[in-house]
Amino acid sequence: MKVMLLGATGLTGGKVLEGLLASNEVSSVVTPVRRSLALSHDKLEQHEIDFDRLDQHAGLFAVDAIICCLGTTISKAGSRDQFRRVDFAYPLKAAELGRANGAKVFMLMSAIAASSSSTVFYNRVKGELEDAVKALGYPCLSIYQPSLLLGEREEHRTAEALGMKAMPLINRVLIGPLERFRGIEVATLARAMVNEVCSPVQQAQAEPVVRIHEYPEIVALAGDRA
Repeated sequence: MKVMLLGATGLTGGKVLEGLLASNEVSSVVTPVRRSLALSHDKLEQHEIDFDRLDQHAGLFAVDAIICCLGTTISKAGSRDQFRRVDFAYPLKAAELGRANGAKVFMLMSAIAASSSSTVFYNRVKGELEDAVKALGYPCLSIYQPSLLLGEREEHRTAEALGMKAMPLINRVLIGPLERFRGIEVATLARAMVNEVCSPVQQAQAEPVVRIHEYPEIVALAGDRA
């Protein structure tokens, strides 16, 4: 299976890449990136591209599956418009190119509480992207909606750092309907994505299906205990 990974230089994408390269089910991993990864592997196909000109690289999207881990923050992006470009325009264009080139599976890392009707800008953009990708009619579409991601980032994010310290305690009281808001280890999320994209059920899917994965489903797919 040939898999494209978008966002390979990020926290989650890096872990997903490790899993894909280690999988016997994956023959090659295509990674469109702004900057090269400090990594070489027989399965890895790196392509430095301008994401504002994805149409010029349409041929790269002739893959079996696409995993999209693209994402930023408004503070890092510098403006709402730039945030929307990275978190909406780029993933949607990638999904469109993949669909046009025969990709059967699209896996999107979104966020908990994503909704196109949300009054919160971040959640609204994520929800609008989900709706737009659903409309493309992928045979297999999996949308991951994690809450706070737990893991070491290269850049320091004060609010997230504080949240990560408190989350192990908070997770204990997030039970029942609140379980979906539990923080989750990036390694767990990545393992779930790799397990799902490589699963025989995913590859043999006969009818179009959209799957929404929140904390309980992600943990189950990863093979971890909640």
